[in-house]
Amino acid sequence: MEAETDAGARSRLVVLAAMRGISLASLSAMIGRNQTYLQQFVRKGSPRKLEENDRRTLAHFFGVNEAELGAPVAAKIIGGGREAAARSPAAYRASLAEWADVPRLPLGASAGPGAHAAEEIPSGRLRFSNRWLKAQGLEPVMLSVIEVEGDSMEPTLRDGDEILVDRTPRPLRSGIHVIRLDDVLLVKRLETGPGGTLRVISDNAAYPRMERSALDVEIVGRVVWKGGRL
Repeated sequence: MEAETDAGARSRLVVLAAMRGISLASLSAMIGRNQTYLQQFVRKGSPRKLEENDRRTLAHFFGVNEAELGAPVAAKIIGGGREAAARSPAAYRASLAEWADVPRLPLGASAGPGAHAAEEIPSGRLRFSNRWLKAQGLEPVMLSVIEVEGDSMEPTLRDGDEILVDRTPRPLRSGIHVIRLDDVLLVKRLETGPGGTLRVISDNAAYPRMERSALDVEIVGRVVWKGGRL
């Protein structure tokens, strides 16, 4: 019976992904895993079961009962005996809707000389309240957390701060963004300039401002939150 449940969870995940038009590789990245993680789960049964946090995040993303992805039936003790007590889909969704696990990307967004672009494989997750994200107009699947390196954005951002980056395509407005410039990943303040240019600004006055063609600047996402050590 347990093996059938595991196989059912794998099949259900494939169906849900196809219905959403999203790849297993993208889903793996969303839950902070390497890109082959869910492919291995589906095709080879490794891991045999999804970990609880991964299962919860996926169930929330698809809006389904966590049991559909292999969650065990809850048990409660009544009068000294055990009675299976499966929670209703509505109760599951209410629980899942409370939090979102946003992947941490290990490649630092440099606030100094710059970090060369590399493969961005998540190395962990940071949990945010879905209520807060919704209030900010943010979609969890479009978010990632990156660590700042360097001092060029001080005092706004310090070396080691973590920033929440919104990758949702939006019209550019002035603010702090993660960008790629000359194949280097940077976190800078952007302002529109004359003649199709962008002003690339460091908050630390010790660093010079740059003015570059907007075509040369790839905007990865807008910084919408920061956290760091005191």
